[in-house]
Amino acid sequence: MITIDLDNFMFELKDGSLKHVGTSNNTATTKLYDVASLEVREFGDERVKIVCEDDSGNTVEIALFPEEAEKAAAEIEAMKSDSRVFDE
Repeated sequence: MITIDLDNFMFELKDGSLKHVGTSNNTATTKLYDVASLEVREFGDERVKIVCEDDSGNTVEIALFPEEAEKAAAEIEAMKSDSRVFDE
């Protein structure tokens, strides 16, 4: 399941094309639940890309600089000893 929250976006649908016509300072939040596959790979010369997909084909891609990827990996590793999520 994927949810998308678009805050104050305005789109125009004309002749089958979707065009953003609002201001450029809007925000959006995307959440992907029940991830069925996850892939981590290089992205360009300086980033790490994490690709998550659910069974419905919804995909979220995240491009991180190495420092951000290392921080995420370290935080997950730290959670293993402190969180009930990783209890077997």
